[in-house]
Amino acid sequence: MDVRRTFIVSLCVLFFGTPLVAADRPILACFGDSITAGYGLGVGESYPDALQRALDKLGYHYNVENMGTSGATTKDAVARLHSVVSLQPSIVIVEFGGNDGLRGLPLNQTRQNLDSVLATFESAHIRVLLAGITLPPNYGPEYIHQFDQIFIDLAAKHHVVAVPMIYKDLVREPGTIQADGIHPTAKGSEIIARTLLAALKPLLRKSR
Repeated sequence: MDVRRTFIVSLCVLFFGTPLVAADRPILACFGDSITAGYGLGVGESYPDALQRALDKLGYHYNVENMGTSGATTKDAVARLHSVVSLQPSIVIVEFGGNDGLRGLPLNQTRQNLDSVLATFESAHIRVLLAGITLPPNYGPEYIHQFDQIFIDLAAKHHVVAVPMIYKDLVREPGTIQADGIHPTAKGSEIIARTLLAALKPLLRKSR
């Protein structure tokens, strides 16, 4: 059986360039809304795609799973928790909240939902990077401050790595935001991936 398996793996490397053992790589799940899903972008242009390429280049052997859903709120995140936990990911990037803010949903609801998400992953012993977002100025400084504080407070409560504002490295770069003023372009996705990778590195392991 060992000889047969070696032969099959060799064929995969020869014809596809990737051995079957790649399926055994730990999973890094990108769990979020349209920013994660790659709304308005082509195949391979979302930030999870860019993150996969960056990890491969650096020798980190993870399978990045894009679990983004356009329009999703933190309530939807809670409803979909089982589908993420069932993958048994090693790491999850949690990117929700923007749609809550844009819809003016109660801040305590957003906080409670994200708290539940982080607590679930904590109980499952899954490492987390919490990726936050902020809101346009017209929402008012008080509401924006309270919204931004949710990510800071929950990261501290659950002792998780956080990037409170995932757009922080692209806001002054031209050509990084689509015409809707909300979603990243392919260039913006590459920058987001680099921003997240810098925060992810303490959680990553070069297993093989």
